[in-house]
Amino acid sequence: MFANSSPVVSTQQAPHPRLADAVRRHLELPFRREPGPIGRRAFDSVAKRLDAPFVLDAGCGTGASTLALARRFPERTVLGVDKSAVRLARGQRALARARVPNAVLLHCELVDFWQLAHRAGLACVEQYLLYPNPWPKPEHLKRRWSAHPVLPAMLALGGRVELRSNWRVYAEEFATALRIAGRPAECAAFAPESPLTPFEHKYAESGHTLWRCVSA
Repeated sequence: MFANSSPVVSTQQAPHPRLADAVRRHLELPFRREPGPIGRRAFDSVAKRLDAPFVLDAGCGTGASTLALARRFPERTVLGVDKSAVRLARGQRALARARVPNAVLLHCELVDFWQLAHRAGLACVEQYLLYPNPWPKPEHLKRRWSAHPVLPAMLALGGRVELRSNWRVYAEEFATALRIAGRPAECAAFAPESPLTPFEHKYAESGHTLWRCVSA
């Protein structure tokens, strides 16, 4: 049974009433959290490959989307970052078979990576956030990327930003956060011609409406 994914259920049916305050606070105040030594070592291992603007696949899982994006952008380094060593190990085997030299997978916390990449003055041409954990309970607002303190560092890398979700509220909140940060953003339902991730495939086959937030 592949197409059996349950839709996101939440008591929150619209962008969180505290979202705007959270975003403005993060834009005004520095994020005082320091990346850990593991994150620093991981970042240092790939930093030299990112001296030109690159494509970031944030939360890449097994790297299926990283491979697809690397084929789409053959002239760019495409970096997939995920915190799961198990999922990345599967992805490394797939990349070895595919022999796509511009695809790179990195085991690192995304918060560490965004902070360190920002401090190093790196730049993205594209950033993809494909089906992050929606954290649908209202009290979990600050766990969503739209209300996370790392948002300014993420946006400082620049480039076109695209988030996809099967929860409308998540996509709308992300668009709202980007607009507050001074970036134009559009949010709409869409049907992918070719799913970028296994989750996207499963959600589409399960009949979910898929949502996309894009900031060019």
